[in-house]
Amino acid sequence: MTVIAVEDDKVLRFLQVLLDPATSAERLAVFDDYVAHDIKQDDWFAAARTRVAGVFPSDIRLVNSAASLHAALPQAAALVVESMPVGAAELALAPHLRFIHKFGTRADNIDLAACAARGVVVKTQRRRTNVAVAEHTMALILALAKQLHRLSGRVTVESLQPLGYVYRPYDTCHTGANNYGRVGGLRVIRGMTLGLLGMGEIALELLPMARAFGLNIQYHRRHRLSVTEETELGIHYCSREALFESSDILSVHVPLEAATRGLVGADELGRIKPGAWLINTSRAAIVDHDALLAALQSGRLAAAAADVHYAEPVAADEPLLAFDNFLMTPHFAGGPRQTLLDDIEEIASNIQQVLALHQ
Repeated sequence: MTVIAVEDDKVLRFLQVLLDPATSAERLAVFDDYVAHDIKQDDWFAAARTRVAGVFPSDIRLVNSAASLHAALPQAAALVVESMPVGAAELALAPHLRFIHKFGTRADNIDLAACAARGVVVKTQRRRTNVAVAEHTMALILALAKQLHRLSGRVTVESLQPLGYVYRPYDTCHTGANNYGRVGGLRVIRGMTLGLLGMGEIALELLPMARAFGLNIQYHRRHRLSVTEETELGIHYCSREALFESSDILSVHVPLEAATRGLVGADELGRIKPGAWLINTSRAAIVDHDALLAALQSGRLAAAAADVHYAEPVAADEPLLAFDNFLMTPHFAGGPRQTLLDDIEEIASNIQQVLALHQ
């Protein structure tokens, strides 16, 4: 069987489920449960395996360290990585390697020159799940602007009253009758400033959506983009302090790791522009829980929205649930399971096409 080394990522494990008949029954059952609310895994198996018959079955070797990667490379014909570095040392261990698939659009972790010299094909992937998360981020921004989370279904006199909106008809001899609930605080986001904390692949997917709505976009990341990249993307760089102080909407787009846990804390939220919104579709622990609670209680944060939470499912006694200006969704920004499976099948298809050229 073809040997494919795959970075041991929770999403990339689906390559093992799809292509490797030695996958444990336990893993198959767990993955079936994971997708069952959207699709029947067996139906996907049958159709997808037919389309990628050239690489089914394969021996999928999941790697999670440099040592395990190096152990798998001598037999590997293809390699799939997200963040693991691949350079000349790795290529020297892989005499049969013909293809490296980057799980994402940025191949910074792959030595492209060394690959070209060895004749190893490298391909990147625009991940559908990243697009879905960016869409969800944009949806949260729009929902806060239009207060959809508070007002969905509040279209009768009786349903508006608990929110403090007492119906009183307008004199239509002189005015229109729109906004009959007399809802205040609605916003138009065109012209507002969106601050992106981080500039990864999801943030990059968000950029054209935000520009389409007329948002001004600024960002901060540890390693600044080049001026050429900033110009092409239509964004400008600022310090982390300035990002919080000048953004009308602050959106979190950094991964959760030791250095980013609690990155948005009391100091950052204490300097955030009064009346700003905070959006988090990354990981809850990047934003300090107590600092977020205090910022909402003080009113410095006018609103917040999150698809990720400190406990999932959220506990019934979570104090953040008491705020009607905090929009929460149950961690589904990644979209339907089909987006994930389409990404996985695309990887398998690309491996099939490249390896077929070297047979």
